[in-house]
Amino acid sequence: MSEAPNRQSTMASEDAVPDIDPSSTAGLLAERLQAYKHAVAYLEDYMDAFEKVHKHQAKEYEKVLKTISNPLREGHHFVQNLGGVAGLFENLRSNTQALVNTNLETEKSIKGTVLPILERLHKEIKAKAKELSQGAGKAAKEVEKARNTTQKHIELLGQHTAAFESTGGKMSPGDDPYMIQRGVLHRLSKQVLEENNYREDLIAVQQNFQQFEEHVIKTVQQSMESFNSHVGGQAEKTRQLIADMTSTAQRVPTDAEWKAFVEKSQDILVDPNEPARFVDQIAFPNQDHPSTKPLMEGSLERKSRNKLSWGYSTGYYVVTPSKFLHEFKDTDNDRKDPQPELSIYLPDATLGAPKADKFEVKGKDRSKKMSSKLTGTSDLHFKAHSADDAQKWFEAVKSAAEGAPVQSTPASPISPSSPVDPAATSTSLSAAATPDTDENKPDKDHKPQEVGLTGGSEAVSPASDSKAAEAAAASEPAGPSKTDTPPEEKKPA
Repeated sequence: MSEAPNRQSTMASEDAVPDIDPSSTAGLLAERLQAYKHAVAYLEDYMDAFEKVHKHQAKEYEKVLKTISNPLREGHHFVQNLGGVAGLFENLRSNTQALVNTNLETEKSIKGTVLPILERLHKEIKAKAKELSQGAGKAAKEVEKARNTTQKHIELLGQHTAAFESTGGKMSPGDDPYMIQRGVLHRLSKQVLEENNYREDLIAVQQNFQQFEEHVIKTVQQSMESFNSHVGGQAEKTRQLIADMTSTAQRVPTDAEWKAFVEKSQDILVDPNEPARFVDQIAFPNQDHPSTKPLMEGSLERKSRNKLSWGYSTGYYVVTPSKFLHEFKDTDNDRKDPQPELSIYLPDATLGAPKADKFEVKGKDRSKKMSSKLTGTSDLHFKAHSADDAQKWFEAVKSAAEGAPVQSTPASPISPSSPVDPAATSTSLSAAATPDTDENKPDKDHKPQEVGLTGGSEAVSPASDSKAAEAAAASEPAGPSKTDTPPEEKKPA
């Protein structure tokens, strides 16, 4: 028992840009309309010639036969055995040969009733073809355009991920593979939307085609019935021949041609049972490249840089392997192309140690937006969900700024898994900048000097942190100084 051939998908694919011509289905259906249009045109010619036959008698019947003597155009669309459209035309040829000597009594009846039916049908088929061309044909071009756009950005992602490896990750915000990957997802979302809309259009067109073909066949049958009613008044032999042609047309099942067409072309037609495409099921080159995976991401509150405004606004922040701190309004890649509201290159920034749930970053906005040109270097005051989250953000920003490799997987600070003491981190930062000796222990009555750029918080420059520690160690004396003994331990004079 032979198995039915598998229907090959014409739209669904796991590739980001399927190697499938989206216009192939629409082109096939348009060609099928052409076949029916030419078939109806053959019938129109046939009836028109039949009318002239009644006027010019025997000689004109030869012209009738010539109108259908050639094979049907696009005849491969029709069932070639008896009982189909092709069989109908074979019957017409054989019976017309027997009508060579008939008279012209039904000329006016044919011209006034039969031909108008076929002319209207011909116009309906042309209108259907125009509707298909303007609808599905235009949608196919939109799908092709969207696929080309996606392919260009995928190639761009490949170029910049390669550049990431060769340049050590130092690049401009616009060349950040993370940003380019989100751009790919945005264009891929638009592409999938166009593909799914085009797919639904094609399914609707296919389902409508069967009904339309039934209408065509029924209209052809109606024209043949009218033809029989007017020509049937002729001689008995003429009536028999015409009745035979009509019965042949009537025996054509309205759905037989369509079913045979679907079975023959099932590898090209769209399968209505195939699922629609979704972005999260699609894979594309460099999708999982390490440079596209954030070191830290989540929501933070940031104090406005405008001195006339107060309070904090919530944003979505990402620390990327390219050492950028990006700010976004949200995580949506579908509605618009994601562009950062600001981008801070962390190796050039100065970090303030966290205090409770707040920390600071001072740096130049490199997002190339108008606001970055107006503000220049800015103090950015951040507020996390908790002190633990603030410490995690500070460690991630500091690690990226110093170029230290991050072994942990990207995590969101919204739900921290383990608490971190901000005071401990602040202490470790101070210890990294100052050697641990008795000379450097502060006096109880001595108020430490305020350092940094924002209030009383300590400022740590990642680029100069290690150099400051080395300089302090080199300039420090070999032993503790006698003059540095705390006041309470000195003997009275």
